[in-house]
Amino acid sequence: MGAIHRLPLLLLLTGLFSVAMLPPAVYALAVGEHHDARSFFYSALLGLVVTALVGVALGNRRHNRNALRQLLALLAAFVLLPLFLAVPFFEALRTTAFLSAYMEMLSALTTTGLPLFEPARLSGAEHLWRGMVGWMGGWMIWVSAAAILAPLTLGGFEVTAGGEPGQSMAEGVAGGTQTDPAARLWRSITGLTPVYVGLTGALCVMLLVAGDPPLVAVIHAMSTMATSGISPLPLQAASPSGLPGEMIVFAFLLFALSRQTFSSDTTPGKGPGLWFDPEFRLGILIVAAVPVMLFVRHWIAALEIGDEQNLMAGLRAFWGALFTALSFLSTTGFVSTEWVTARDWSGLATPGIILMGLALIGGGVATTAGGVKLMRVYALYLNGAREIERLVYPHSVGRANLVSRRIRREGGFIAWVVFMMVAVTLAALSILLGLAGIAFEQSMVLTIATLSNTGPLTAVAAAEPIALLGLPVAAKVLICAGMVLGRLELLAIVVMLNPDIWRD
Repeated sequence: MGAIHRLPLLLLLTGLFSVAMLPPAVYALAVGEHHDARSFFYSALLGLVVTALVGVALGNRRHNRNALRQLLALLAAFVLLPLFLAVPFFEALRTTAFLSAYMEMLSALTTTGLPLFEPARLSGAEHLWRGMVGWMGGWMIWVSAAAILAPLTLGGFEVTAGGEPGQSMAEGVAGGTQTDPAARLWRSITGLTPVYVGLTGALCVMLLVAGDPPLVAVIHAMSTMATSGISPLPLQAASPSGLPGEMIVFAFLLFALSRQTFSSDTTPGKGPGLWFDPEFRLGILIVAAVPVMLFVRHWIAALEIGDEQNLMAGLRAFWGALFTALSFLSTTGFVSTEWVTARDWSGLATPGIILMGLALIGGGVATTAGGVKLMRVYALYLNGAREIERLVYPHSVGRANLVSRRIRREGGFIAWVVFMMVAVTLAALSILLGLAGIAFEQSMVLTIATLSNTGPLTAVAAAEPIALLGLPVAAKVLICAGMVLGRLELLAIVVMLNPDIWRD
């Protein structure tokens, strides 16, 4: 473990992803795709050689000793690592520009899952590589949330922790302020990796039993746990597992609503339980409210669609809305095969607005989900409720309970600041995409899809799917920047500008 502590984080990730190139190489060799097998194997060999040489050269130095440095290394990983990950994909595909391959790998690593390529254009090994990169990107987020973001009170922890963002450790998190950052990183890796791998394996086995082919089951299992939305099937194509498969995926998407569903490493002391977790309860409320609204709208609008009294059509519509709502709230982006039924049942002409709103809210803090985060939304709700109470009772004293105890006194203000930063970033990115030649509707969809890390929005939110490969180079660069910014958040970027990070 001491040798690992002395190596840079980016170098460790490079070696890990080099090893991850071997399964696609083996798969390609097994199915007779020898060019793909050579592309992945040689890239893995090159990556391992470079990692070993650089590791030997830097082995006598101590790295990862500062949390701010680790945050900077995480940013470098999201920006630079896709350059290496795109090499085997670019060589295997042979029919695309390297910028498109980089964009694809960055999309997978940030768990955005932009549908750049038609599924039929990619081979099985290339689909597997996309799924693995997205899955490992989700693992990076799980680990970095507890080891890097929580001690710096970033990524949503600024609403609950006592310290200021980027300046102090979160109280009670990962051993307190005296814990060595490198040891904390290693402890998060060893503690969370078995859970992540175990949940993915369990989901994969369930999908196999439900009827999915092995490749589809593996990729869907990895994409569900990472909330990347990557699939070897067309977006709205029916999975071979059908309704049972959707129900299984639905259950595992709940892990994206709250970190307490799989770990308590960022919660000081013993928590009150999952049901009293504000993020989980708010997420369940939102997921339930959307299908109920669409279901009831059928009779409010008095539509003439021919099956007003068809109970089975109503149940299919309710399930389609329920599954799709949770999928986009968790920023995964899987679409139920009954989503079309839900749209027809409700008669809503622009359901993409609802999906974009769900994705922008996002999932739980320190999960693989993107978006603004449920904890910040809940902090704003508490702040608004408190202000209304003070209008009625000016001298009242705020009441504490199990649900709101985790929110710090300034939580509402900090959440509002983050919302304003997101709004300004959204406006700026959409304007820049407009200047790059993108129409207004498409620029808004692209902006929300990238900042919330919900790539499938580009295929279902607009009137017509957005042809991402045909976008100008400037627009692709802006989209890449938006995905990194959405994954790390603007607040973390501002913290990196702290002069202390360069002095240590």
